[in-house]
Amino acid sequence: MEPPSCDEAKETNEDCAIVLELSESDPYFDKKKMLLQNKGFNPKKRVSLKSSSSPSWISATLKVMLQIARIIHLDEVELYFCQDDACSPVEFYSPRNEVEALNSILSLLDISNSSGKCLQMNVLQELREAIVSMIRDVRDNNCVKTTILENQSVDKEECLLQWGERNGMRTRLQIAYVEGAGRGSIAREDLNVGDTALEIPVSIVISEELVYTSDMFHILEKIGGISLETMLLLWSMKERHNCTSKFKIYFDALPKNFNTGLSFGLDAIMALEGTLLFEEIVQAKQHLCDQYGELFPSLCDDHPDIFPRELYTWEQFLWACELWYSNSMNVMFPDGKLRTCLIPIAGFLNHSLHPHILQYGKVDTTANSLKFRLSRPCSAGEQCFLSYGHFSSSHLISFYGFLPQGDNPYDIIPVDIDATEDDSITSNSTHMVRGTWLSRNHNIFYYGLPLPLLDHLRRIQSPILQYNTLLQANLENEMEVLGRLRSIFDCVMKNLGAVDLHDRENTSWDVRLAVEFKDLQRRIISSILSSCDTGLKLVKNEWCRCLAEDSRG
Repeated sequence: MEPPSCDEAKETNEDCAIVLELSESDPYFDKKKMLLQNKGFNPKKRVSLKSSSSPSWISATLKVMLQIARIIHLDEVELYFCQDDACSPVEFYSPRNEVEALNSILSLLDISNSSGKCLQMNVLQELREAIVSMIRDVRDNNCVKTTILENQSVDKEECLLQWGERNGMRTRLQIAYVEGAGRGSIAREDLNVGDTALEIPVSIVISEELVYTSDMFHILEKIGGISLETMLLLWSMKERHNCTSKFKIYFDALPKNFNTGLSFGLDAIMALEGTLLFEEIVQAKQHLCDQYGELFPSLCDDHPDIFPRELYTWEQFLWACELWYSNSMNVMFPDGKLRTCLIPIAGFLNHSLHPHILQYGKVDTTANSLKFRLSRPCSAGEQCFLSYGHFSSSHLISFYGFLPQGDNPYDIIPVDIDATEDDSITSNSTHMVRGTWLSRNHNIFYYGLPLPLLDHLRRIQSPILQYNTLLQANLENEMEVLGRLRSIFDCVMKNLGAVDLHDRENTSWDVRLAVEFKDLQRRIISSILSSCDTGLKLVKNEWCRCLAEDSRG
């Protein structure tokens, strides 16, 4: 995962400058450019460093740099919802965005420092110390307590670590069972920003190259339409049982069951009825069934020596699918090719909404290895977290088998708006909502609801009105908009049905997970309905005030 492009530090005889630039290749370049300009910045900002500095200059300079870096690092969801807080004095989008923005500035400072050309080394160091302090503050506000379960054996995991070390792996982590998370990676010592927590040599990375040299490739390459990912699945199913495999210790350390949404039983799937996750899991399971049916039993019948029937059952196929969905990573190799790989030992790093490791997945050409460096500190005894990506809870359940702790900003619900003949309105009709507790602006005309959605509904209701003004006609239009939105989500809430599981502790893992997800959906929709109701009261009070003023003449 590479950060958005920023120019390296530029030096002159007079001063040293840091340049922050929004890359034109950014898929949201136009929107981010507009947001930068609205805040008084250009897409390319040159910050000159003075030969001497004061605390006030350091603070003011970092404030400007951080505002720009935050916008550069916004993702699609953050960009959509950030307009809700346009009037908020707090310049903060999310913990992930904050840590990534701070680290991007830190990287630019380090480039300037390492060049040796910048004369203002003392200023660079002061800026660096201030950035690291800010990163620590983000860490302190998002610390997760780690409770290690001492009664769980980690013999297989220790064997895997020893195997990795024999093959050139370096780690400052140990493996332990953590309460509420299963296996996790624990820091053996205090780790700081920039430290490498784990280094995996390419020689023990499982990639497509292993398929090319296998005895099954000459058969698989003749099958039309088969993907490399599917080939890797089939290779894994056999290699898992290969006693002489180089990766035997790795496969022995893997769980017998991954317990992802793909393994949900009928009761769990039915418990999801009324949610989008219900459709997602049904379709995903059907896709896997169709994929398996296209390959088997024909491969076993035609090539029983290469594809033994006992190794290629549906249960084994599902296990391999869950392995690759939940443990694979995209790796950029020196040849510029992005490959889907399994990274032994790195799979013990759990996901968090507030991860320690954000940037990874590119082979270090000097060491020919993957380095997992920290973007924020991790104390000894604390679980070290990775970011699997900007995923919703539904995706994490389907392919990883867990709900993340805390409020997930990517738990969005898409909103389908009926089409209209006005092209200017339909051109931006893809909208979404999320829990309104994530918004900082609950004032009139905002209500904690996404501004792009509200404005879209306002234009549909009355294209000619001026919004955000306390005029009677505008307020009447606003009540129609909130009423329509409330009606939409009232139906969604009814489709979810009532809470019907009382003894959650004694039910199966999949039903319990399904019900927890449905509870989350109810919480999100309930917050939207509550915001609509509160908003209607606000608007109606203003509307009554307008009527009273008109009656007084």
